[in-house]
Amino acid sequence: MSTHDSTLHNADGHGHDHDHGDEGPHSTLRGYATGFILSVILTAIPFWFVMGGVFEKSSTTAIMILFLGAIQIIVHMIYFLHMNGRSEGGWNLLSLIFTIVLVVITLSGSLWVMYHLNQNMMAGMMQDTKNLP
Repeated sequence: MSTHDSTLHNADGHGHDHDHGDEGPHSTLRGYATGFILSVILTAIPFWFVMGGVFEKSSTTAIMILFLGAIQIIVHMIYFLHMNGRSEGGWNLLSLIFTIVLVVITLSGSLWVMYHLNQNMMAGMMQDTKNLP
């Protein structure tokens, strides 16, 4: 295959390369640095919450950590995975929504089962331990 043939093979048949814009944004060093700095900050803040005892209730700390973790997932998807509504013709966004729905169903179902196991099993187990020799 000659050089001219390989050029036509990689192009549209007319010798022109086209950027269709389906691939999403290509990041630069500045974009990666921004993502890295945001990731470090979003990791340091929860560490400070826990080590500094910022909140009195542990449930408030847990909620704040989960919230900042969700933000960090978004930062990673934008700056490192280059995901947006236009990349891959919108299929990335659709698959993300599907994944979020599955994760929410799995987590809420797991929490529901664990809560009911705790309510239904612990009372009987506590009575049985009183009768042990």
